[in-house]
Amino acid sequence: MIEAVVFDFGGVLVRTVSWERRLAWDARLGLAPGTVERLVFNSEHGQAAQCGTVRATEHWAWVAAELGLSAESLSQLQTDFWAGDQLDDVLIAFICRQKQLRRTAIISNAMDDLRVDLAHKWGIADAFNLIVISAEFGVMKPDSAIYRHTLDQLEIAPQAAIFIDDFAHNVAGAQAVGMHAIHYTPQLDLYAALAAHKIV
Repeated sequence: MIEAVVFDFGGVLVRTVSWERRLAWDARLGLAPGTVERLVFNSEHGQAAQCGTVRATEHWAWVAAELGLSAESLSQLQTDFWAGDQLDDVLIAFICRQKQLRRTAIISNAMDDLRVDLAHKWGIADAFNLIVISAEFGVMKPDSAIYRHTLDQLEIAPQAAIFIDDFAHNVAGAQAVGMHAIHYTPQLDLYAALAAHKIV
């Protein structure tokens, strides 16, 4: 029996539906498409920010320095970078209903500003019994420690939890510790996949 449903944040609860304004910065700066996104997320500094060894504010200052941006330009970059992101309101409503039946949680590889954003920008923090953020815990998915920590906090066995993530390696990480898991893609009927685990 599934006692907890655990979600990734970026790519599942909130999805980038348009890269237009993000990619426009690459063109504006004469960079290859995807360069700015790589600096933010996948550079060594970006990974450090998601592991909590660098604060989010420090990371964005580093991004500005790498790109030669003023404080004003950095602010506009941050606005444009997230402009194409959209919350799945239908999924959040489903999660709120689930919270009446079983525990709900987030495991997210993210910087230390996510918790504030969940509460104030997106207004969804109350939909979850537990929020685990890599920058706060100090470990990123797919390291087994972050899944085990989540299970310990929820006080459930691995087989009593199901995890949904848009990256296959993160799904594999959850499965490796004994959790059920679903690899989310835009083509997936997530509700049918959850129903197969008797989650409706």
